Amino acid sequence: MNINGRTLAVEVEGQGPPVLMVHGLGGTSNFYQVQADALAERFQVIRVDSAGAGRSPLAADISIESHADDLAAVLDELDVPSAAVVGHSMGTLVVRALAARHPGKVSALVLLGAVRVPNEAARQAQRDRAAVLRERGTAAVAPGVVANALSEQTRRDRPEVAAFVRELVMRQDPEGYARNCEALAAATDPGPIDPALPLLLVTGDQDKVGPPEASRELADVHGKATVEILPGVGHWTALEAARPTTDHLLNFL
Repeated sequence: MNINGRTLAVEVEGQGPPVLMVHGLGGTSNFYQVQADALAERFQVIRVDSAGAGRSPLAADISIESHADDLAAVLDELDVPSAAVVGHSMGTLVVRALAARHPGKVSALVLLGAVRVPNEAARQAQRDRAAVLRERGTAAVAPGVVANALSEQTRRDRPEVAAFVRELVMRQDPEGYARNCEALAAATDPGPIDPALPLLLVTGDQDKVGPPEASRELADVHGKATVEILPGVGHWTALEAARPTTDHLLNFL
């Protein structure tokens, strides 16, 4: 799909109320495959590979805001006035920016592994990762993603999930991944989430990237959010806890 002068890979399945699903850094729309299969029985499920990620080719000027504007344009192209929106990891900043910049487009918000706006140390870590990607490729960063972002329990008991996360990272275009790292490094606070917007936050109790405290902070500011903390789960929420995540989405939506 040609969106804002970029080519984006977009998948649409099912019929019913629209649900837009947004992956995080190092991910693709396949991150949500289990949830998309379940939701498509009752909803119109829209999944987008963000610019420079997955099957969407490299684009100039990648930022949190440009991703948000791309999503709004995808909904326009599909004649979808508004959708329930699900975001993971960096995607939680993107969908919060979508809700702030295009409030009429978002009817409800789900944040999986919600991340804070990075501090200076985290910004530098993303810039350093971008440099490694350009110099040595995705093989140099994939082991660290698997080791740091998955829970110990997942790595021990569900090696197939670790293998899939590695494959998601390894299949990224190194330059596209680097530019998305830099987009995260440059991220600014999207602002508070509208208290009138239904909000669900789901994260793992072992998530070091989007820790439970970050979700609770957003929920406290919102005032009426639902927070679900999944035991034994790290940052790749929808993969490590596929069935519980699906159940929480279905109940919320």
